[in-house]
Amino acid sequence: MFTAVFLWLVTIVFFILYLFQLHMKFYMVPWPLVLMVFNVGATVLYITAFISCSAAVELTSLKGTRPYNQRAAASFFACLVMIAYGVSAFFSFQAWRGVGSNAATSQMAGGYA
Repeated sequence: MFTAVFLWLVTIVFFILYLFQLHMKFYMVPWPLVLMVFNVGATVLYITAFISCSAAVELTSLKGTRPYNQRAAASFFACLVMIAYGVSAFFSFQAWRGVGSNAATSQMAGGYA
């Protein structure tokens, strides 16, 4: 529960920072690196949450009972969120390295302004 709530709140903070372009005011912070570290950390935390939640599903309980369904659903959605943070970490890593920039952003104007 800590992992889900904490990372949800931090993700909302990052979303608000980028939505209102407040990250531009803090130009001294390396935002691609900060986002990459956050996404990698979130992926690792959700891996542990997924494993512990999956281990809590009792194989001897009846499929269709309420505790079984809740634990199985929690495991499934923890896996989905883990994958989403993992993909976001991959794209954050590419942004941090500078991979994927196009010709318009990687070349100078050359005096054609």
